[in-house]
Amino acid sequence: MAIALLLAALASLAFVSCGNDSEGLSNISDIDIDREGNPITLPRSIDRIISMGPSNTEIIVALGFGESIIATDTYSENVPGIAPGISMFSMMGPDGERMISLQPDVIFVTGMSKADGGDLLKGVSDAGICVIYMPSSASLEAIKEDIRYIAAVLGAEPSGESIVTGMEREIEPISNACAGVESRRKVYFEISAPPHLCTFGKGVFLNEMLEMIGAENVFGGQEGWVSHTDEAVLHADPDVILTSVNYIDDPVGELTSRPGWSGVTAVVNDEVHIIDTDSSNRPSHNVVKAMREMAAAIYPSEFD
Repeated sequence: MAIALLLAALASLAFVSCGNDSEGLSNISDIDIDREGNPITLPRSIDRIISMGPSNTEIIVALGFGESIIATDTYSENVPGIAPGISMFSMMGPDGERMISLQPDVIFVTGMSKADGGDLLKGVSDAGICVIYMPSSASLEAIKEDIRYIAAVLGAEPSGESIVTGMEREIEPISNACAGVESRRKVYFEISAPPHLCTFGKGVFLNEMLEMIGAENVFGGQEGWVSHTDEAVLHADPDVILTSVNYIDDPVGELTSRPGWSGVTAVVNDEVHIIDTDSSNRPSHNVVKAMREMAAAIYPSEFD
């Protein structure tokens, strides 16, 4: 059971880590290509949507099209706003024939629907269904462009711009609240617990948010998603530890009780905090929630 939960967590992480930064891949005024750069032909009307990828699902619901979603991936099951009892597909092995039988107008998918360079949904697109690829975005700006793009596809540009403006309005006071910090605190953000320790460096929107908060990522000198050892964290000696791990019962207790970690400054000072898993792992407008939690945990006196 523990192994299954770990694999599920790592698969969820892949929504963030297995794509490229999609910023600039599509001209939002021209929706004849998807965010990966593939040519697409949109149907005249879009009433039936399959959303593969929880970040896509969150954006579609926020745009007001939750009732149009007829099926999702299994990781989208907890997204508020989708109808109960709709069909669910495996992200790594979607049933193409069943998808076709649902007669969707469009299918939004992530890079998880491509395995070893192969397109798992090629048969679906060959059947004449519009498949739109949305590579996982690595920056806040790219997330905004994803929102604008999906809004353009659905003919809801004003709603998309409203969501983006809302993000910017929420981010600004969070960043400003921490702008006066004189001494940047060192932070370690754990994405996956032992035996597969994982965090992130440059080129990940979570790192960008740490920088905007005014914190120093102890793995910020590395690129992308980083597998590392206990010793690397002990050597870095972070002031604060954040964790988005949710597949073990007590992630904070597990972390603080690890052999050798009792002397880490964050553990000594009881500065180990949980950050919401979904909002921190899914590149949608909801990353603002994670940014708010991160700021409050790292600089509680500056952030209200």
